[in-house]
Amino acid sequence: MYNHFKSISLSHRKAPLAIREQLALNEESAKGIMLRLKDFFDVTDVLTVSTCNRTEIYYSSSEDLNEEIIKLLLIEKGISDVQPFLDYFEKYSAGESAVQHLFEVATGLHSQVVGDMQIPNQIKHAYQWTADLNLAGPFLHRLLHTIFFANKRVAQETFFRDGAASVSYAAVELLDGLMPNPKILVVGLGEIGSDVCRNLAQKTGADVTIINRTRSRADALAAELGFRVADVTDIDAEVSRADIIVSSIARYEPFFTKEMMVRLRGMSFKYFIDLSVPRSVSPDVEEIPGVMLYTIDSIRSRADEALNRRLAAVPHVREIIDEAVLEFNDWSKEMIVSPTIQKLKGALEQIRKEELTRFTKNLSDSELEKVERITTSMMQKILKLPVLQLKAACKRGEAETLIDVLNDLFNLEKQKESH
Repeated sequence: MYNHFKSISLSHRKAPLAIREQLALNEESAKGIMLRLKDFFDVTDVLTVSTCNRTEIYYSSSEDLNEEIIKLLLIEKGISDVQPFLDYFEKYSAGESAVQHLFEVATGLHSQVVGDMQIPNQIKHAYQWTADLNLAGPFLHRLLHTIFFANKRVAQETFFRDGAASVSYAAVELLDGLMPNPKILVVGLGEIGSDVCRNLAQKTGADVTIINRTRSRADALAAELGFRVADVTDIDAEVSRADIIVSSIARYEPFFTKEMMVRLRGMSFKYFIDLSVPRSVSPDVEEIPGVMLYTIDSIRSRADEALNRRLAAVPHVREIIDEAVLEFNDWSKEMIVSPTIQKLKGALEQIRKEELTRFTKNLSDSELEKVERITTSMMQKILKLPVLQLKAACKRGEAETLIDVLNDLFNLEKQKESH
């Protein structure tokens, strides 16, 4: 099973945003792809991971189906000319590399913002989709729970999850501390504005309104995240309503000015967070009583400090991953001998029961109980050494030889047929 695990990956490392957007999967489409794979191919342990930065499919099969699965994904997304897209994908055809890749993705080592705190939850959602469709076998269950435990160690033992290492997340972390339950207005939905909105969506009960020059873009994002939308012509009323205004407008001169704030007399206390370059909020707005401004430089310095702490923790994170992968590899190899161990136990238990039936007919209940206990204990001790030797042979890569010897010695294949 271990050597049968494979994956395909489309991520920010090779594919631009325009390509990633075309191939992103929501829960419904991810489940649809997995059901298609089950119908078309002989696969097990299917996992589909889709975030704003990556779309990946993991599966177990004796065949290398990576090319076919990429083409199926593209066709499912309505792309008939698949050739131009193939080079954007990374393919993992060896079990060891696919497992290592999933560990590194799930811990945030491959995230656009290293140590991304959302990725563990996104992997858990993907796992739930697989479980809903009964596509996870013992291999995938064990793999993901090993990953979750490794992630817990990363959070507890390193600084890899500390602070906000992206400007958009640092902005959300900042506004979290400004006031309780604020009304938030996000103006401008470029890449950073959209990221801010997605980070805000993780906050329970956030009161967020979004405005964008192109209304259709605002409508689409609001439908995805459950936010309120306002038209750009209503900007004055929305600024008056909001407690915090996050601006990421692309323009060459400030949009929010001192004159605008003066015009909106009677405002309550307000915070501006300016994420635009050049600035979209004029510095002199702070001359208005009750208005405070945070610029992208102050927010970026917070993000850079957190990012440096995370980067310093990377070697420790890799040590944790290496230990977890080694543990999982040992377990995976032992899976190879598990059927033989069960057959050996079954064969010896059958002999024990047959002999007890022959020789215990005249025993009392208490005597029979003692004999049962003694023979069961003997069986366990007889089995202990072969089981230990099988597990040791797995680590040496010699399991198949010992399996053949045990099959011959105890005629296990015949025993299985007789059962």
